[in-house]
Amino acid sequence: MSRLLIVSNRLPVTIDRRREGISFAQSVGGLATGLASFYKEYDAAWIGWADVPERTGTTERAEIARQLEGEYSAYPVFLSDADVRGYYHGFANKTLWPTFHQFTQYAVFDSSTWQAYVRVNRRFAEAVLAAARAGDTIWVHDYHLMLVPGMVRDRLPEASIGFFLHIPFPTFEVFRMLPWRRELLTGMLGADLIGFHTYDYARHYLDSAIRLTGYEHLFGQITTIDRVVKVDAFPMGIDFRRFADSARSAEVQGETTRIRRKSGERKIILSVDRLDYTKGIVQRLEAFDLFLRRHPEQRERVDLLLVAVPSRTRVEHYRELKQQVDELIGRINGEHATMDWTPVRYLYRSLPFKDLVALYVAADIAMVTPLRDGMNLIAKEFVAAKSGDKGVLILSEMAGAAMEMGEAIVVNPNNREELADAIEEALEMADEEQTERLALMQRRLEDYDVERWASDFIDQLGAIKRVQRHLNARKLTPRAREFLVWDYRQTRRRLLLLDYDGTLMPFSARIEKLRPDPELVALLREIASDAANEVVIVSGRDRRRLERWLGELDIGLIAEHGAWVRERAGEWRMTESLDDAWKAEIRPILDQYVDRTPGSFVEEKDFSLAWHYRRTDPALAQVRSRELQDSLTHLTANQNLGVLPGNKVIEVKSSSIDKGRGALKWLESDGWDFVLSLGDDRTDEDVFSVLPDWATSIKVGIGPSRAKFSLDSVGEVRELLRELVSGDA
Repeated sequence: MSRLLIVSNRLPVTIDRRREGISFAQSVGGLATGLASFYKEYDAAWIGWADVPERTGTTERAEIARQLEGEYSAYPVFLSDADVRGYYHGFANKTLWPTFHQFTQYAVFDSSTWQAYVRVNRRFAEAVLAAARAGDTIWVHDYHLMLVPGMVRDRLPEASIGFFLHIPFPTFEVFRMLPWRRELLTGMLGADLIGFHTYDYARHYLDSAIRLTGYEHLFGQITTIDRVVKVDAFPMGIDFRRFADSARSAEVQGETTRIRRKSGERKIILSVDRLDYTKGIVQRLEAFDLFLRRHPEQRERVDLLLVAVPSRTRVEHYRELKQQVDELIGRINGEHATMDWTPVRYLYRSLPFKDLVALYVAADIAMVTPLRDGMNLIAKEFVAAKSGDKGVLILSEMAGAAMEMGEAIVVNPNNREELADAIEEALEMADEEQTERLALMQRRLEDYDVERWASDFIDQLGAIKRVQRHLNARKLTPRAREFLVWDYRQTRRRLLLLDYDGTLMPFSARIEKLRPDPELVALLREIASDAANEVVIVSGRDRRRLERWLGELDIGLIAEHGAWVRERAGEWRMTESLDDAWKAEIRPILDQYVDRTPGSFVEEKDFSLAWHYRRTDPALAQVRSRELQDSLTHLTANQNLGVLPGNKVIEVKSSSIDKGRGALKWLESDGWDFVLSLGDDRTDEDVFSVLPDWATSIKVGIGPSRAKFSLDSVGEVRELLRELVSGDA
């Protein structure tokens, strides 16, 4: 039975080392609770940091690992104090956290903490590799471990890997500030499925991916060199029933009564957060102060109960925030309090689960107004705990939860006036409207709870793996490769039809860099020197350039997608009578797009025009190329012209010529007992379509094709050709 390996920064188990021995306690809430239903189905195991002191001896660590694996199916990763400082307190929380929340003024770019981050991610990857079995599903979580998917992929290329980011993904303009942006991006691309809380975050990631890697995407699928990677939104839910049922328990009801008795007839506004600069606590307090100034009649009629959970107390920005919050609360209470009333009641500590639920039940209003938040489950917990009750949620539009909870009063957390107005609106909202709004949100949250979230992610991971398997079904397997080499060796009259760009040479932003390297020239010369072989380069390049690059070799050449052909030791000739009068109409349109698209240029050939955009900003290129293709398709609809989209190029040529027709000159010759064709793009499909059924066709790269097999890269093509040569008798 396949297993689910969950990989997160921390284990879902608390380790307590006391004089009398080691004890363990299962963590409650978060991923541990949400993924509980998968433990039996997937025989799940967990990999995470075991937070024990560095001085813990080797024997004791081994005992901890043994007990964790035996009792909790957990595999610990032990870290040194220096690694924790550099990886966790350093890069994760001083670099990634502020950058991804778009608080770049707090971001620290330190190469030493980056090295610690790489080192610890590799430790996690090694733990995954040690635990993984064939068929396991590996699910990596959050910003602490963004490199792990790629590291695992390098060693387990066929593994099923998912990655979920629990914080926002920033816009490209912010993400590009990171010196290690490419490494982080490609680390995530090691996963088969990359999940975010909202479509905005997914869109930001896709934007960064196309700009930094050049990989294009369609409907959320990124086509890399060797795989299709799916990027999608999965808004995380909560354990709805746990909160709803606890709210009705006698223990919580008793605590709720005590809280309500202390406030009397006053309305309770609840604020619960970690003490973090992303949570908007200062702005919330300022808005409450403004509300009291505007509405002095509300004094002694409303309480703000502020719960701030200590967070990263060793980080300077958090210490400064604590001081700012303390001073602001003191000022508000000093200005507005009376002998019988303190407007802000402040708790600086974490709360047990039952006390937290009691606060949710007792509160009339919850203010959840972060400046930036991946999801914010507190908003969902408050709504779940109000089952059958009334209450109002004031929710920041900057929280991922706002995308699902439109019945809340949604506000801009930076607008103090709007926040103050929202408090007034919440206090005045009729009971019937409160109940109706809550009921709508509750039905949604109960339907899409944390188990459904996890199930959807795993299902989508399985779906993208099926897509990959379909695309990889034609991969030239070792067995098929062995037969191909054997077949080559047995035959005595062979035809090799080889595309150039993207097949024999990797793509380049500059045409001059596509000149064949000495290794390729030597390889082609060696293949052509065999009297049994006929080698033909089938290219879209113009004949003059092919002549300069390859003219000295004893091979055939097809240029401009079949407009020109040159047999071995022969002269160039046209395959049919063509004219280029149409260029006068098309060239100005392409020139216009060059003016509008920096980095693009037009290549003019005898009977075609090509608009190249490999050096253009990828996001702009994606828009412009679609616009141009649409314009050209409509313009050439009634002419004998074809519009060919290729790899970072759009070409216009006569519809009566294509690579397949050019190749027929050789294919129509009798006596071939071996035919091999290799190509990478749409234009090469014309060659594949005219091959005899028994011929071997190979597409370079992934995607739909008429080819019988596929290879991943130019390197694999050259390796195959060298193997054919070395295997020839």
